[in-house]
Amino acid sequence: MAAPGIFVSHQTVRLWAEKFGRTFANDIRRRSSGRLGDKWHLDEAVVSIRGKKHWLWHAVDQDGFVLEVLVQSRRNTKAVKRLIRKLLKGQGRSPRVMVTDKLRSYDAAKRDIMPSVEYRSHKGLNNRAENSHQPIRRLERIMKRFKSQRRLQRFVSIYEPITNLVQIPRHDISSSHHRELRSAAMNLWAKFTRA
Repeated sequence: MAAPGIFVSHQTVRLWAEKFGRTFANDIRRRSSGRLGDKWHLDEAVVSIRGKKHWLWHAVDQDGFVLEVLVQSRRNTKAVKRLIRKLLKGQGRSPRVMVTDKLRSYDAAKRDIMPSVEYRSHKGLNNRAENSHQPIRRLERIMKRFKSQRRLQRFVSIYEPITNLVQIPRHDISSSHHRELRSAAMNLWAKFTRA
């Protein structure tokens, strides 16, 4: 908007995001369901909201695309089961491999819900999911912390699908192919925003 000389405040952008973001995120999620990777990396990060610990659970595929984000007040098997069920519902299929850190709740939940899925638990293998928390951490600092669990869940459920659309993996891609993919992503974004 700055290109044609239109300037808007941060508050206006925030209100637009609250009004239209959910629709855009749902459209993007609908188009990408079933086409993302079959190797799931799961991880959790602590988020302090009004002095209480909450857990931000991330599920990421092998290419770094965020499959699901869930904010919960617990870090136990029940919380992991809720995340996995939400993932299965959203993806429509179970993964080939599930990679986590050393938290034992992952293994217990996987045994109950998806016993046939290959499971790997290792701190070093889960860097893909660990890195997926970084953009939210940066936004948390910019926004001077999140105010409530509900607002955080609403924010990340809009932010992550839109980020997935414009995020293009850089590994093994030539610069010309990267520009083509970037252009296709921007055309798709323009299509969503015009509808």
